[in-house]
Amino acid sequence: MEVRTPVLLALAVTAAAQSWTPQKSGTTASLRGIAAVTDKIAWASGTGGTYLLTVDGGATWTAAQVPGAQELDFRDIHAVDERTAWLLSIGPGEKSRIYRTEDGGRSWKLQFTNPDAGGFFDAIAFWDAKRGIVLGDPIAGHFAVFLTDDGGEHWRRTPSPAAFPQEGAFAASGTCLIVAGRRDAWFASGGARVFHSPDGGATWTAAQTPIRHDSANAGIFSLAMQDSRRGVAVGGDYSKPADDLHNVAITSDGGRTWTEPGQRPAGYRSAIVWAPSLRIWIAVGTSGSDISRDGGETWKPFDKAAYNAVAFPWAVGPNGAIARFASK
Repeated sequence: MEVRTPVLLALAVTAAAQSWTPQKSGTTASLRGIAAVTDKIAWASGTGGTYLLTVDGGATWTAAQVPGAQELDFRDIHAVDERTAWLLSIGPGEKSRIYRTEDGGRSWKLQFTNPDAGGFFDAIAFWDAKRGIVLGDPIAGHFAVFLTDDGGEHWRRTPSPAAFPQEGAFAASGTCLIVAGRRDAWFASGGARVFHSPDGGATWTAAQTPIRHDSANAGIFSLAMQDSRRGVAVGGDYSKPADDLHNVAITSDGGRTWTEPGQRPAGYRSAIVWAPSLRIWIAVGTSGSDISRDGGETWKPFDKAAYNAVAFPWAVGPNGAIARFASK
């Protein structure tokens, strides 16, 4: 059971050097959303109402803006193929929105606007082309969770877990919320907690992790699961990008308990991904990227460029940065 659609690549796990190979995005927008459909098809998103699409493995990217959304920051994107994708924008109240395209971005439909004036969307995820979930910061003491069963045409609020005072989620890479299988969902908070639902968002349990949450800038920023039991959470303090204090936690029981490994990534990390074809974990952040080949127990830095989000084999970052993973 993989969280992301597996991307099958003809790459072997060797002791060779790894790196990100930059690609030309055609935009200077700050990019924080990336969705890899196959090893050829991927979508990305960012500031200024920007979205991007490649259908040739990143040899060429088409960058454009959603009409009327030039003031929006698209922090997350989910896609099922080269024609169908959802964009999620963040911001207070009505600036948090969901758009959908069914024609490869030639037209976009506004499907949902945050109904809470004090609300703030953080991430979106789909189990399949019909069933999806959206996470937002707490309203009246509870995280905001919305579900759809019809591809986003209608969203309904569902009972959600209580938040600690001042606890929210980080809309940093679209991966503070993830789904897997038919009904599992997890989300992470600035309070360094991981919430799990085994029943499609109907009920939730919470687990504390050892990741730091000693300021408003710190907590968990991203989650990924290798299968139904093994997963990794990353974060830290985004105002201290090179600080590796308590920035990673691992689970082997589906998120019920979390432990800190003996070695950590080399700084704050905003996104984590499991690369099934290579059997490795990759963490990215503004101070660099790291690899783990042993379930998150040890980490090796391999690139110092700044990236915000990762969906194997791509990473995206500031100033239109897009890169593809390479082993040399």
